[in-house]
Amino acid sequence: MSDKVVTRFAPSPTGFLHIGGARTALFNWLYAKHTGGRMLLRIEDTDRERSTDAATAAILDGLSWLGLTWDGEPVSQFERAPRHRAVAEELVRLGKAYYCYATPAELEAMRESARAKGLPPRYDGRWRDRDPSEAPVGARGAIRIKAPADGETVVNDRVQGEVRFPNKDLDDFIILRSDGNPTYMHAVVVDDHDMGITHIIRGDDHLTNAARQMVIYRAMGWDVPSMSHIPLIHGADGAKLSKRHGALGVEAYRAMGYLPEALLNYLARLGWSHGDDEVM
Repeated sequence: MSDKVVTRFAPSPTGFLHIGGARTALFNWLYAKHTGGRMLLRIEDTDRERSTDAATAAILDGLSWLGLTWDGEPVSQFERAPRHRAVAEELVRLGKAYYCYATPAELEAMRESARAKGLPPRYDGRWRDRDPSEAPVGARGAIRIKAPADGETVVNDRVQGEVRFPNKDLDDFIILRSDGNPTYMHAVVVDDHDMGITHIIRGDDHLTNAARQMVIYRAMGWDVPSMSHIPLIHGADGAKLSKRHGALGVEAYRAMGYLPEALLNYLARLGWSHGDDEVM
């Protein structure tokens, strides 16, 4: 991993740049600038039904208005799908992943069995050690990672501290669907590795993803980036900020006449304050 800090902002282009996303971008930008590093931009446009060019343009425009510049050209996650598939297939060759041919009916039966026992739904690993030659004729399997069955995966988070996840709860999750499309969990790891990301700064709703993503990093023998999961913006009722709280996109504040400096100051102070007398 490079000694020079490389952060990234990775929005999904399904709407305008909302203030939560802008705050995450700000923290990535600030850390990169503070350390003399770089901030890269990746557009996570794998959801083809919801991703739009208009939303991508709005996100880029919002970042530019705020002065949150990025280094290099924006990277499209969708365009990197062949690379994601290649890594998934490499994991199979390495014995770190396997093809699963469980049918939808079988998977639903597993979920129902778990519910009946009051347990979270889990894949039972039925194809983990089976010979691929046993696959149904003509069937296209999904690729699942071989998650460790024992012990714990420890995330040493720079904000949350040491967070431990029992490996028995990680499950052999899918990294490549049977239609050949990569899952978000897998694509993010491959992209962060290939882009040379050294520091991941994102919302703490991704904290549970971190443990699963570490399984992929380790299976490939890749360095795990430093991780910082920052608290989300919440409304007065304690719930995650949403439209029902009156949350607006950056473009709305711009239209109302707010200066970008004012919005940046507001975002920087969320979750940090020394009272009304502090001047930034």
